Amino acid sequence: MTTDFRSELLASGLLVDTGVDGLYLRSGTFESVVRGIDDLVTSAGEDQHASVLYFPAVTPRLVLERSGYLRSFPDLLGSVNVFAGGDDLHAKLLERLEHGENWAELLTPSDVALCSAACHPLYPSCSGRLPAGGRRFEVFGHCFRHEPSLDPARMQAFRQHEFVYLGDPDGAIAHRNLWLERSAGLLSGLGLAVDAVIANDPFFGRTGRMLASNQRSETLKYEIVCAIDPDAQPTAISSSNYHLDHFGIGFGIESANGDAAHSACVGFGVERITLALLRTHGLDPDTWPPGVRSRLWP
Repeated sequence: MTTDFRSELLASGLLVDTGVDGLYLRSGTFESVVRGIDDLVTSAGEDQHASVLYFPAVTPRLVLERSGYLRSFPDLLGSVNVFAGGDDLHAKLLERLEHGENWAELLTPSDVALCSAACHPLYPSCSGRLPAGGRRFEVFGHCFRHEPSLDPARMQAFRQHEFVYLGDPDGAIAHRNLWLERSAGLLSGLGLAVDAVIANDPFFGRTGRMLASNQRSETLKYEIVCAIDPDAQPTAISSSNYHLDHFGIGFGIESANGDAAHSACVGFGVERITLALLRTHGLDPDTWPPGVRSRLWP
């Protein structure tokens, strides 16, 4: 069923295949839905008085190390390699290109990597002591995760729209709980059949299985899921996460009382929400229910 939906999206021109699984061009119609979702999420967070930041698709490689992403998700990350040689190395590269051989191994890792979570580039900029009451941010970010798939809801390149809190534990938990309820209402208000479930991140390896178990037992992560594919498990289209003091310690961020800051975030997967809407209401947004259209494009 997943590949059937993918075929429909490609045939309609909403997505355009690039020849790499999980990597698509998006049509103007698809992007108009994404913009409507972004505007709706922004309006839902107006009372947060959050600082707004837009992040590019690349981040300092150091962020992967200090955030713990390299340790926990090595199978998902992407490093940016560059050509750093002279004429001799260039000649070798061209020779390999001509013979269809592996030229990429002649490249050198750069100081940047592909961003895998929209909020991660935020934390280095918050090092030091936070004001009383903490800080709130609205974040837009391009993300990459290396998990090629024919499932259109599992793209390698996608975007996240987040609201992040940094401060004390009570404030972080309150932020997570507020947005868990708010995101469920926002998405169900678009006519989507959603449910909130306890979840865990896809940590890598044997140690990762223990981390995932701990994350679930401490109810640190909730996902809002929707059945984009009726024959498969529901897909997460939003998540609300309490990070404890993980990023506070990793990036030297202190709450107003001097303790390591706690953090929480809510993330909206705008491509996945768009796909859920297309699956639920049809491939032509002009025919969607008036109530849905008025919320996305008031």
